[in-house]
Amino acid sequence: MTTVRRGAIALVVSAVLGTLAVPAAVAAPSPTPSAALPSGLYGTGDPTYDGVWRQSLALLAQDTVGVRPADEAVGFLTGQQCADGGFPSYRADAAKPCDGKLPRDTNASAAAVQALVALGGHTHVVQKTTAWLRSVQNEDGGWGYNPGGASDANSTAVVIGALRAAGDHPVRVTSHGGKTPYDTLLTFAKPCGGKDGGAFVHQAETPGVLADSTAAAVLAANNSGMVAKAGAKDPRGPVCEKAENVADAGHNGAAYLAKGLAGTGHFDTPPMPGAEDSAPKPDFGNTADAVVALAAQGLTEETKKPLEWLRKNAAAWAKENGPAAYAQLIFAAHATGTDPRAFGATDLVAGLNATGPAPASGDVSTGAKPKDEASDDSSPSLSTWWIVGVFFVAAVGFGFLLSGRRKNRL
Repeated sequence: MTTVRRGAIALVVSAVLGTLAVPAAVAAPSPTPSAALPSGLYGTGDPTYDGVWRQSLALLAQDTVGVRPADEAVGFLTGQQCADGGFPSYRADAAKPCDGKLPRDTNASAAAVQALVALGGHTHVVQKTTAWLRSVQNEDGGWGYNPGGASDANSTAVVIGALRAAGDHPVRVTSHGGKTPYDTLLTFAKPCGGKDGGAFVHQAETPGVLADSTAAAVLAANNSGMVAKAGAKDPRGPVCEKAENVADAGHNGAAYLAKGLAGTGHFDTPPMPGAEDSAPKPDFGNTADAVVALAAQGLTEETKKPLEWLRKNAAAWAKENGPAAYAQLIFAAHATGTDPRAFGATDLVAGLNATGPAPASGDVSTGAKPKDEASDDSSPSLSTWWIVGVFFVAAVGFGFLLSGRRKNRL
C-alpha cells in the first residue's frame, strides 16, 4: 500500500514552517544512525522512523510467498510492542519500558498486526494492539498517524486492514459518537468531475500525494489489508460514478488510479519544494500499491500496463530502498498472480530474504504456523512504506504531509 514517508525531512520542514506532523504534545524521536542495529531487523538504514513498518512488511511479504521468517526477525517485531499495546515507529532499547516521550505510531501498529496475524501464534500481542487502536480512535471514527492527531485516509485505511485481519469488522468499531472508520474514509473521497475526481485525499486541508492515499483507501473500501487477491471483475469498469457508500467510493478511487496509470504506466513523484532538479521522478512505490488496489477492486485489465512497467524498471529501486520496497512489489505480484521469483529479471523473494536474517527453514516454509504465544511486550526481544517525508505546496499556503506508510529506506 504503498510507501512510507516519515523522517528527517519532516522534522526539518516542520521546524521551518513551525508545524509538526505529530501532535504537539508528543516529542518526535531523534534519528540514531550511529546506533548498532538489532540482529533480527531487516534493512541496514536508520530504523528510527520505519523500523516496525519495514519489519512488518518484510515478514508479511515472506509469509505471502511461503517463506518462514527467522525466529529472531519475528522476535524483534513482537519486542517492539509497548506495554499499552501500541507500537512506536522504532524502539531502540526493547528492554526499556516505553514512556510518554516515545510516540506510538498507528500505522506501524496496524502493519504489525497484519504481519503477526498472517504468521500465526501471536494472539496476545495482536489483541493488545487492536485494543490499543480502538482506544485511540478519533471521534470521527478514524485515526491519525499518532494518537491525538487528526484523522487521515492513510492511517484510517491501514487500521481498517489490521482490524479485518484480526477478525474485528470495522463497522462494529465505533467511536463514542457512533462513527465508524468507513464514515471517516468517506469524508476523504472527492466527488466525480473536476480535477482528481474520485480520488481520496490524505486530509481535507492537506491533500498530499493522491495516488498514495487513494490506493490505501481503495484497499480499505474492499475490506482488504496490504496483501490482497484479485477481486471479482468490476462490471462498471474504470468509470467514476456517484458514490452512495464506501464501496462506491472505493470503485471511484480505483477509477482515478486507472486513469493516472493509463498513459505512462506509472505515477510520478513531484519534486521537493526548493529542489534543484524540478523534474518529476517515477514513483515506484505508489505504482506498486495502485496495482494491488486495482486488482482488489476487480480492475485486473488496468493492472497490466503498470505491472509490466514495474517488471521492467523496478529492480534497481527495490535494491536501493530495501525490504519495504521488495515487499510492495511482492504484494503487487501476488495480487495479479505473477511469479515474484521471476519478476522481470528479478527474484523479489531472494532480494527480500537477503535484507534480513536467513529464513528459519531454507526458503519455503511448510506452511505450519507456530502454536506458541509470543512473549508479551515486557520481554526484550521500513513505501517507499515508508521513510522520507512527502511534502507539497497546497493551493493556499504551505503544507506538508507525513503520510504513514510509503517511501522506503534500507
